[in-house]
Amino acid sequence: MQFNFEKYLGLHEPALHLQSRRAQILAANVANADTPKFKARDIDFKAAMQQASEYPKGRGPLEQTSAMHIQPPQFANGFEVLYRNPLQPSVDGNTVETETETAAFMENSMRYMASLRFLGDKLNTLTTAIKGQ
Repeated sequence: MQFNFEKYLGLHEPALHLQSRRAQILAANVANADTPKFKARDIDFKAAMQQASEYPKGRGPLEQTSAMHIQPPQFANGFEVLYRNPLQPSVDGNTVETETETAAFMENSMRYMASLRFLGDKLNTLTTAIKGQ
C-alpha cells in the first residue's frame, strides 16, 4: 500500500508557507509605517487557504510551466496580495495603521505556531507508527 505524505499532512504545509509569506508582508507594513504614500498590503488568508485546497502545491488557477516565467509582484506564493483599506486616512497618504498591523502580525504568528504544532504532532505519530512503540 502506498503512503501519500501530502494527504497525511493536509493543508498544514501550504498554511505554513502562506503564513510565512504573510508575516513578511505584515513586517514590511510595520517597517514602512512612516514612509509617505506607502500602501499597507495583506493576504486574504481565508480565500488563499480555500484556493490552496482546490489547487494543490500552492498553485493557483495559473500554473508556472517554465522556469523562465516571472511571477507578478502582487502575488505571494500564488496568492494575491491585496491593499488594506485604512480606518483612518493619513495626511501623507500612508495607509499603515500600526495597531492593526501589529494585531494582524500577532494573529498570524499564533496561526503559524499552531500549524507547526499540528505538523509536529502528525510527524510524531508517523514516527511512532514506523518504530512500532
